[in-house]
Amino acid sequence: MVDLNGQYEAIKEQVNASFTTILETSAFINGPEVHSFQKELEDYLGVKHVIPCANGTDALQIAMMGLGLQPGDEVITADFTFAATVEVIALLQLTPVLVDVLPDTFNIDPAAIERAITSKTKAIVPVHLFGQCANMDVILEIAEKHNLFVIEDNAQAIGATYTSKNGEKQKAGAIGHVAATSFFPSKNLGAYGDGGAIFTNDDKLAHTLRGIVNHGMYERYHHDVVGVNSRLDSLQAAVLRAKLPLLNEYNAKRRDSARKYNAAFENIAGILIPVTVNNCVGICDTCDCHVFHQYTLKITNGKRDALVKHLAEKGIPCGVYYPIPLHKQKAYVDDRYNDADFPVTNQLVKEVISLPMHTELDEEQINFITETIIGFVTA
Repeated sequence: MVDLNGQYEAIKEQVNASFTTILETSAFINGPEVHSFQKELEDYLGVKHVIPCANGTDALQIAMMGLGLQPGDEVITADFTFAATVEVIALLQLTPVLVDVLPDTFNIDPAAIERAITSKTKAIVPVHLFGQCANMDVILEIAEKHNLFVIEDNAQAIGATYTSKNGEKQKAGAIGHVAATSFFPSKNLGAYGDGGAIFTNDDKLAHTLRGIVNHGMYERYHHDVVGVNSRLDSLQAAVLRAKLPLLNEYNAKRRDSARKYNAAFENIAGILIPVTVNNCVGICDTCDCHVFHQYTLKITNGKRDALVKHLAEKGIPCGVYYPIPLHKQKAYVDDRYNDADFPVTNQLVKEVISLPMHTELDEEQINFITETIIGFVTA
């Protein structure tokens, strides 16, 4: 699904040299590499504050802690996403409220958000799924109307650009009140271990978040807020510093592969290709509304599970993201949920399949993958 070794070959001299310096200076935690990466990422995103932390799940939890959400507060998020999004809500004894997603982009349905709001609702967590932003114009309007926080889950869309209805362009993660991202190795901007970060333009919130990530300390042994131990280490920051200047190039290569996949699968019965806002992936080389963390098809003729098995037999990796809706996961089952309220998610889990998507994909690999899938689906 990813080729991290191939990607490493292009940056190995810089990474290895940085590792050597870190090992020789022993600046493993909060060293110069971390501070430099923080500043460079702030500049790239156009956001005032980046607060690095240990992983993307911590980033979400710390964001919610920083906003002062209290046990019992309701937080609305998408049913069709990875469990980390709802996991941190539950860990903080907040009340997760799952809603359905849109059938084309797979992102959270703004109309479903509006229907789910109660007097206890305090925040919305839109997940920019698979590399494309949720409809932030409408989500922000809903949030303003009901005085809610917007926490962007940007674990899959770093580098994506959102164009608002007034033409303003912002990077994913720089739009809501606060955002969280992951630097898991397979991400578009991935470390060589765990890592994450929180983004915000709010000075006061940023100050609170910086204390939370470091045991609640601003001054050593003075604990001003309840905190956690969640810090990005210097080795991971060095990897991310080497990759950040290449992120736009990485994402452009992903979009190029997506265009080739699209061209092969378009108009094939039983296959629906990904939908992108304004069809941007198909009309120019520089559009960056979708960064294709995943390239996800819908197999609509009932052959999805058989196709997964067939691809495994042919040595082609694939993934089903996600096979079980969150409202049906044992940890999050709740009598509040009516299965009929999730028609899109319940259908998607039967149809979606994600194909190899990374910066090292070549024409021969794509041809083999697409020919194998088309041959099976149309047989």
